[in-house]
Amino acid sequence: MNNYKTVAQEAADEFVEQRSRFIGYVRPVVTEQQALDFISEKRQKHWDATHNVYAYVLRDGQLRRFSDDGEPHGTAGMPALDVILKSDVTDVVVVVTRYFGGILLGAGGLVRAYTKGAKIALEAGGIVTMERCAVASLCCDYAQYGKISGLIPANGGVIDDTVFHTGVEIKYHIAESCFSLFQKKLADATCGSVTTEITDTKFFPK
Repeated sequence: MNNYKTVAQEAADEFVEQRSRFIGYVRPVVTEQQALDFISEKRQKHWDATHNVYAYVLRDGQLRRFSDDGEPHGTAGMPALDVILKSDVTDVVVVVTRYFGGILLGAGGLVRAYTKGAKIALEAGGIVTMERCAVASLCCDYAQYGKISGLIPANGGVIDDTVFHTGVEIKYHIAESCFSLFQKKLADATCGSVTTEITDTKFFPK
């Protein structure tokens, strides 16, 4: 998998439907334990809520989990999970908290409310595309630094750190699909005097 979509940050939003208060929470996660910790955190925070419904999807193990948390079967957790799947996001957990307002919403009303709770949570978190990148480094002299520091972003890379000592060490990341071409351009620009090597691969926002 070269890229995937997830949420940029933890966030929340809420609305009121027929006097019931719904709060949608979202957080990016990479393990099931992180998802469970988030769910536990919201349950503790809203211990007095009527329901704390959740859904999460992970790349690791292709996990998909949800809970209606006492709402009628299929009216809460599954609609929240469906929002995640239709948004094509992963490595994400959503909790929709409900404080009952005294008016029954019916099965259809519950589905619409929990769907909305999950949607506004994802919107608040901001959906981003994560791209597999080569994490790399190179060393050059001070005379070459200006040219190379411009060449990296010109080819889609991002400089993460620069260390100045007897020479200059530049640490950066670039999409794996762009690395070979960048290597060639680097060699052309420095007459082959500067080489670069991959030290790791990680996902970064595209």
